[in-house]
Amino acid sequence: MVNENSNTTGPDSTAPKPTVPTSRVDRPAHNVASEGAENSGGTTTIADGVVAKVAGIAAREVPGVYALGGGGARAFGALRDAVNASDLTQGVKVEVGETQAAADLTIVVEYPQPIQDVAENVRSAVANAISRLVGLEVVEVNVSVDDIHLPSDDSDDDDESESRVA
Repeated sequence: MVNENSNTTGPDSTAPKPTVPTSRVDRPAHNVASEGAENSGGTTTIADGVVAKVAGIAAREVPGVYALGGGGARAFGALRDAVNASDLTQGVKVEVGETQAAADLTIVVEYPQPIQDVAENVRSAVANAISRLVGLEVVEVNVSVDDIHLPSDDSDDDDESESRVA
């Protein structure tokens, strides 16, 4: 028989349980309340994919960004581009809450652009675009530089290899 007023002395009752944050944003919900929404009787729901697309478009507009995504994602992206099915969310991951958003982007920088400057410009452009177009507070934009693109990577000249062959 257990007395409800007595203290339990098991190992779980004395140690405080650690709290592990599961999200970087306020609440993992998809409703974005607009000003006056309580008066209009409705809510606006914005999908995570919309926020990711806004972030992807903003990042691609930054001078010095050659592409978004890691090597494998860019390879699949080339196949999608070949069949006219571009993915504007490639290289972009977002978390969306009720009033906040966080984004992670993987980019390829054009040589000889200063990598830190390009990353900072991407961070600023993405945060501004999400705030302005979606109306969410941006709590974090992480930029990961996966590669650097050299102009010589685009050249299809076979002149160099032909000059070696007699």
